[in-house]
Amino acid sequence: MPRGILGRKVGMTQVFLEDGTAVPVTVIQAGPCNVLQVRTQERDGYEAVQIGFEDKPRRLAIRSERGHVAKLDSKRQKGRASVEPVAKADCEPQKFIREFRGETADEVGTKITVSVFEGIDAVDVTGTSKGRGFAGVMKRHNFQGQRASHGVKKVHRHAGGTGCSASPSRTFKGRKMAGHYGAAQITTRNLKVVRVDEENNLLLVRGAIPGPNGGFVSIRETNRLR
Repeated sequence: MPRGILGRKVGMTQVFLEDGTAVPVTVIQAGPCNVLQVRTQERDGYEAVQIGFEDKPRRLAIRSERGHVAKLDSKRQKGRASVEPVAKADCEPQKFIREFRGETADEVGTKITVSVFEGIDAVDVTGTSKGRGFAGVMKRHNFQGQRASHGVKKVHRHAGGTGCSASPSRTFKGRKMAGHYGAAQITTRNLKVVRVDEENNLLLVRGAIPGPNGGFVSIRETNRLR
C-alpha cells in the first residue's frame, strides 16, 4: 500500500542544498496521525486505512464523533452484547479524517508519523484551494477580454458572445463563463521530498501545494513515474 499521512500547511520558505542551490519548499506539519479504522474486504467490501489528524476538544465533538474513537456505554450497545464490538482507537476526537485505499499492516490505535516518508522521493498532496468567490472570465479562465479601443463601450472585461445563432439556438454545456472560483479539491502531483524532520513532525516538499497557510492536506506517496 502506498504510504500516506495527514497534515497542515505551515507556509513556504527556501532551503539550501549541499551544492548551495536555493530550493523553494512548502513546510507541512505532517502527523502524528491516529489509526481510527482498518477496512477489510470481508466486512466493508474494500481495503483501506482510516486515519485522523489533530485532536478536537470533547466539548465541541458530537456524540457520534466521540463514539467513533472510544467506547461509549448506551442501551443499544448493551442490547448487542452478543455482537463483537468494533475495535476503537481510544483517543480524542479528530478534526481531520481521511481514508487511504489499499491493503495495510497498521492496526487500530497505532500512530503514524512523518517517518513513513523516509526514503520516499516524491509525494502527491491533496488540499482545498483558496476560495475566491464569484470571479469573472478574465480571472477565472484567463480570457483576454475585449479591445481597449474606441467603439468598445464598458465591456473591456466581458466574455463576449456565448450563445449560438438560430441553430441550435442554445448555449452548450461547459461553456467557460463567470462563476464560483476556487474552494475546490486540488491534487498537486509528483512533488519532490526535500527533507523529513521526524523530531518536529515536519515534511518539506519542493514547490507549492494547494490551500492557504493552516489548511488541512493529505500527503501520499506518488504513483507517477518520473
